[in-house]
Amino acid sequence: MDAQYNPRTVEEVFRDFKGRRAGLVRALTADVEDFFRQCDPEKENLCLYGFPNEHWEVNLPAEEVPPELPEPALGINFARDGMQEKDWLSMVAVHSDAWLLSVAFYFGARFGFDKNDRKRLFGMINDLPTIFEVVSGKSKAKPLSANNHSNSKSKSSNKTKSSEPRAKQPKPQPQPPVKNEGREEEGGPDDEEGGGGGGGGGREEEHGETLCGACGESYGADEFWICCDICEKWFHGKCVKITPAKAEHIKQYKCPSCSGGNGGGGGGGSGNGKRARPS
Repeated sequence: MDAQYNPRTVEEVFRDFKGRRAGLVRALTADVEDFFRQCDPEKENLCLYGFPNEHWEVNLPAEEVPPELPEPALGINFARDGMQEKDWLSMVAVHSDAWLLSVAFYFGARFGFDKNDRKRLFGMINDLPTIFEVVSGKSKAKPLSANNHSNSKSKSSNKTKSSEPRAKQPKPQPQPPVKNEGREEEGGPDDEEGGGGGGGGGREEEHGETLCGACGESYGADEFWICCDICEKWFHGKCVKITPAKAEHIKQYKCPSCSGGNGGGGGGGSGNGKRARPS
């Protein structure tokens, strides 16, 4: 409906998004009585439009085919009297959210936004609550829930990371002593590891000499590694498709070569337990 307005930068597209969003939120909240009245089921297919100037309008869809901009959901008025008002408004809100994203990324595609531009645009959009969250009253609860989930994941991750290094640090060399680490992870400290709490510099030097048995790259302190219990070779977790969470459930790890299959896997038997470097 406002085809002549063409934002060309990430900031301009986001400003356009916010203006349209504000108009749609107003229609479904502060101006809801007027919006409800305009969506007469006796009329033809109607759409709810939001404009960059924060205004809204209920109108017929654009006549030109294809339209200059993506069109919002068609015929929102037909369902008005067949649903509870709250459910109907929520349905319109969901379709409005989808329309806003389609318009924003239409501009992004039209004006050649690259991967970083699209990512930045979505990040800016994602910081705002959706229209559905505002209309349904979930705009405050969702961020709290997301933060709690993030915090619980972070705490769980920290517990895993803090417990694993204590088993890995005493290892003086990449190969033979690693079996002792497995016993320590299972709760049985080994006498040979009793004096293994030496300086961290030696461990960093030793880590740097370890190469991944799959890709041949050297050890990185911020990467998760796992050692094969059969051939004693170390592997990047990503190279053998093993995550830290998956490694916790493997009693004896066999690399792809030793297991004769694709991807890492846990073999049977008692073994010495998995050995993994924390990410």
